[in-house]
Amino acid sequence: MAPRPIWHGHLRIALVSCPVALFNARHERAGLRFHLINPQTGNRIKMITQDSVTGTPLNRADLVKGYEVSKDRYVIITDEDFQSVKVESSSIMTIDKFVDAVDIDPIYYESCYYLTPDGKAGEDVYAVLREAIIRTGKVGLSRVVISQRERTIALRPMDGGLMAHTLYEQRDINSAADMFDEVSAIKTDPEMIDLAMQLIRRQSRKYDPADLEDRYETKLRALIDTKAAGGHLISPPEEQPVPSNVIDLVAALRKSLAESAEAPPASRERRNSKAKPDVRPAPKGTHRRRA
Repeated sequence: MAPRPIWHGHLRIALVSCPVALFNARHERAGLRFHLINPQTGNRIKMITQDSVTGTPLNRADLVKGYEVSKDRYVIITDEDFQSVKVESSSIMTIDKFVDAVDIDPIYYESCYYLTPDGKAGEDVYAVLREAIIRTGKVGLSRVVISQRERTIALRPMDGGLMAHTLYEQRDINSAADMFDEVSAIKTDPEMIDLAMQLIRRQSRKYDPADLEDRYETKLRALIDTKAAGGHLISPPEEQPVPSNVIDLVAALRKSLAESAEAPPASRERRNSKAKPDVRPAPKGTHRRRA
């Protein structure tokens, strides 16, 4: 099934524009989903949509949106009301300016989307703009209305097209001043910094998306499969770091460098890997109840 765009409109720079569409760059992975179960019967519980005062059961399709202006007083907002307050960015992304990518701290990046040409018309404009952004090394800033919010977006090139990243506003970001004031005032030893840099260089590798596996979910799935098959999961206890008062940081860094040089990366990965549980499939005919 082909993905559906979440937004249609035009991308505009100065007097030039082209039709574009926004698609989600990520999808909800089929992660583990748990239901609330009545332990007495083994049945799922059912959430009922009902009037908070009368208790009357309601159909969600018949409900409307309301904004609470005071205690238990709501202003009803209809689809026509939402349409009446549309702004230009509801249908047009106008690139306001270009900035250096390094000027945008990663903390401001939120969601990401693919920005594609919408049909054949204007494909040449899209291609020219993408190539120009690549050659200048800049990021374009624009605005777009998504889910009834006008969001600032950063446009950057990627293989074959353009990415659109929604950006958090400054008021969305917690201040780091109270967190790091004391740390920033700590005086550092040049020898320690040099040793730490050597350790970083020695452990530097090429980034691999496969490194991002959720190991907790992997073990949780193994537990579920084992319990569903009627078995019991037995796994070795996790090694917990032994707390210690390390006074000689230079010696500790040198020891870390020596240990990292002892074995190649593959050997270290085998050394650090944990034994996986023996998970056997359920016998044929075994009925697996949904959790």
